[in-house]
Amino acid sequence: MKLYDYLIVGSGLFGATFAWRARQAGKRCLVIDKRPHTGGNVYCENIEGINVHKYGAHIFHTSNKEIWDFVNSLVPFNRYTNSPVAVAPDGRRYNLPFNMNTFYRMWGVATPDEARAKIEEQRAAFLADLRRQGVSEPRNLEEQAISLIGRDIYELLIKGYTEKQWGRPCSELPAFIIKRLPVRFVYDNNYFNDAYQGIPIGGYNVLIERLLDGVEVKTGTDFFAGRTHWESVAEKIVFTGKIDEYYDYRFGRLEYRTVRFETETLDTPNWQGNAVVNYTSREVPYTRIIEHKHFEMFGDDVYKTPKTVISREYSTEWRDGMEPFYPVNDARNTALYEQYRALAAQEPNVIFGGRLAEYKYYDMAPVIELALTQQL
Repeated sequence: MKLYDYLIVGSGLFGATFAWRARQAGKRCLVIDKRPHTGGNVYCENIEGINVHKYGAHIFHTSNKEIWDFVNSLVPFNRYTNSPVAVAPDGRRYNLPFNMNTFYRMWGVATPDEARAKIEEQRAAFLADLRRQGVSEPRNLEEQAISLIGRDIYELLIKGYTEKQWGRPCSELPAFIIKRLPVRFVYDNNYFNDAYQGIPIGGYNVLIERLLDGVEVKTGTDFFAGRTHWESVAEKIVFTGKIDEYYDYRFGRLEYRTVRFETETLDTPNWQGNAVVNYTSREVPYTRIIEHKHFEMFGDDVYKTPKTVISREYSTEWRDGMEPFYPVNDARNTALYEQYRALAAQEPNVIFGGRLAEYKYYDMAPVIELALTQQL
């Protein structure tokens, strides 16, 4: 009989939630993580009394009441509502997602009918131009975006930001990346359509601590540095790392985009007035600036701490030694992942779960749901 029922490789949301569920079922679990902390990318570092999202902003949102009730049973969530602001190349600030506040700022239109007419006018002109060229379907992201929203919004608020995110021109990116664009003909700056959203009171570390309560955890422990040993200690493995690394890159390496952060503490209680401000100009090297205290301090509460912490985010190609963030779901990588997925399907004693193991971008709520519904 082995020491554990489950060895869980990775203490991010999938691994921690699976550990919680397995422990509730009376299973013996060991969680290992190569980082010096638990929580994966939702880990927060406390600086000047502010919970800083060390690996980028994480905003919990869902319409699944069962998942919302579950996380709130572990730690209460606050009322944070994501309402990003975009700084355009002309220096003007626009509300996101695209809504009547955006359209009024851009064109001076005051009614939904006026906004619809303006967008449709630009869409129709562009689609007619494509037809004159003998093009029936958008061939790339640029054509797809303009055909959905028109040229003004594309040029000011989509083009530069997207090119920074992906590191290549929109005209060279596949059209399927933008299947739809959120457009609202109401004055509503709430980015998400979900029924519930917020941040755990006290930060995400509290949520992870509650999920891992009573579970044996070893941080600073690399599965691959002692793979033979770790494979011998448990009946089954839950693997949340890179699937291509698990198979020693047998078919080649999957590609990722990653993010580099420049975090700075400032001697002011309120620097940009919002948690998330995007910079859509291609000439500005960072994609956005996060001011972390606005996730958990509202209104005049931001002035209760004399300093603030900001993080500039720079999107870049992933290389060894960097944290892999976003799968590159183009044709080459999708085909490569399918080869690894076929291998994984033949592993009766290994569960592959989460963003890296499934080579799929997940929001937080679906990852938790996936872990909670995984067959033990």
